[in-house]
Amino acid sequence: MIEILKKVPLFSQLNEEHFNALAQICTKRSFTRSTVLFSEKEVGSVFYMVLSGSVKIFTTSSSGEEKILSICKSGESFGELSLIDGKPRSASAQTLEDSVLLTLTGQNFLDLLRTHFDITLGIMQELSNRLRDTNQQVFDLTFLDARTRVIKSLITMANKHGLRNGSTITIKLVLNFDEISQLAGVQKATLMQVIRDLEEKQILTISSSDFKLDLAKLR
Repeated sequence: MIEILKKVPLFSQLNEEHFNALAQICTKRSFTRSTVLFSEKEVGSVFYMVLSGSVKIFTTSSSGEEKILSICKSGESFGELSLIDGKPRSASAQTLEDSVLLTLTGQNFLDLLRTHFDITLGIMQELSNRLRDTNQQVFDLTFLDARTRVIKSLITMANKHGLRNGSTITIKLVLNFDEISQLAGVQKATLMQVIRDLEEKQILTISSSDFKLDLAKLR
């Protein structure tokens, strides 16, 4: 467990004694694809850290339409907001593939924040980053056209989750086209039109397991 914890960026400043204490309160759990970890508006009781796999964070409208807010991959964490402010979950979380997560109960999470300032600071920085991302999403939806939003979403996914080789970035395809359109904030028909155009120009290559984005041709 300690070797696993050392790979989590949030705990990078801890010493061996802290890791030993943390190992006593963390639980390693495996989840199959499409498992709902928690739902919007329910009471929050667990903090999650991704060891492997991926998790989508999303909201659902009254008509049942989903909007993906973010994708959490290895080393990233989520679920802290309702533990901190005591309010219901502001979004839902669901695994996109078979995933292994570390979990902390709400009380243990809060005790950890009280005793380790470096972890508290890390959480504050993460929340600040998410606020900046939200502000950028509002800007994009207000000022960018649909085509630009699609391209920007693909580039963001590539930079965050892709493996780069020269000017080409390969990203494991864990989102379907419906989910990518949600992430970009466009209709699926618009997404497919942009994707076809990028494929014709050999900027984007899609297979059953991944997609490749050629940044040199994008310019």
